Amino acid sequence: MVDQYFGKFLCRVFSLFPERNQDPASQPSQILIMVISEMGSLVLAYPMLRFLRDRYPNAQLNALVLHRNREVLDLLGIVDKGNVLTIRVDSISVFLRDIFQVVRKLRRMKIDAVIDCELFARISSLFSFLSRAPIKIGFHPYTQEGLYRGNFINRPVLYNPYLHISQQFLNLAYALESNTVPNAKHPPPTERLEPPQIQFSVVENERFDKKLFDDYPQVRTRRLVLVYPSGGFLPIRAWPLANYIQLSKVLIEKGVSIGVIGLPADYSLGQQIVDSVGSEYCFNLAGYTQTVRDLLLLFQHADLLITNDGGPAHLSALVETPTIVFFGPESPGLYGPLLPNTYCFFIRLACSPCLTAYNHRNSPCDGDNQCLKRIGVQDVLGKVWEMLGTDGTGSLNR
Repeated sequence: MVDQYFGKFLCRVFSLFPERNQDPASQPSQILIMVISEMGSLVLAYPMLRFLRDRYPNAQLNALVLHRNREVLDLLGIVDKGNVLTIRVDSISVFLRDIFQVVRKLRRMKIDAVIDCELFARISSLFSFLSRAPIKIGFHPYTQEGLYRGNFINRPVLYNPYLHISQQFLNLAYALESNTVPNAKHPPPTERLEPPQIQFSVVENERFDKKLFDDYPQVRTRRLVLVYPSGGFLPIRAWPLANYIQLSKVLIEKGVSIGVIGLPADYSLGQQIVDSVGSEYCFNLAGYTQTVRDLLLLFQHADLLITNDGGPAHLSALVETPTIVFFGPESPGLYGPLLPNTYCFFIRLACSPCLTAYNHRNSPCDGDNQCLKRIGVQDVLGKVWEMLGTDGTGSLNR
């Protein structure tokens, strides 16, 4: 609400002081990248970060993210930890204090170019203006509806809902050396769209393995399938809970263990699945992993992850866990994970995808998300058997 109401007003005020378009920066020395909102977007932004590092080896890459997403950026290992700025959203007072401190630090850093990767948040656009960077790059609507984030972005890039977001992030990086109107008058980026692979030490693996096997010894004897039934901040993205329950029952009958993952706030949701399935081989792991690093260690034990569109779908790519993802309100063509062994279910109804940058992800749907409800359990089971390397007729015990 702060971003929607105060942000819109401030963007209009700041737009009264436009800046001319600067010449392309051939060798910027200080680049700020802002990927504030979601941790999954950080994984999708990795190809752009890698391009910037290779293209401008003498430049210092800086990043601005939410404090709760910082761990993902550190895991990617491409921005030095000392160059990461964070904002906390624990309360309005903490939020405002962090904003003041970040703006003050940005002005001392004398940023040459800001690359704003947000689609509809206005706070990042305001940071661009307040940084006083001579080059401000960000998505711009031009003549399209929505996405109003001020008119002070002097290197605007046309948002393209038909191009994968990782390629659009690369377009933002290309705009450092472009002066076309609109920017990105070139073929779609061809850089490798793949995330890094995270490696863990033997000691770290052994520590986590001991804890997991002590707490859930059934993982030793059965293949493990993880499910993420939460829709997070957007419940409309969730496959029906009844379908997760039915799917889990069938998999357990075939000799699989089911772990329900999620944040601590998802514990009651996970417990509904555990209670409905009623088997010792179905257990609630919501809140079990305290860090993203622990979650990735857990992913390494999984033979398959089945998830709604969200952070886990992208984080699983960092350890190459085979993944099935349910899309509907959003499109895999735009937000599909960067992993070859991922399968995205997506039924293209006349109204989907309905969560877009044009409506600020405020779907007109009444909650009856038929785009997900029409994905049948039997269809999903067929893909599960395929990805587990079986026809589903025999036991899947280890």
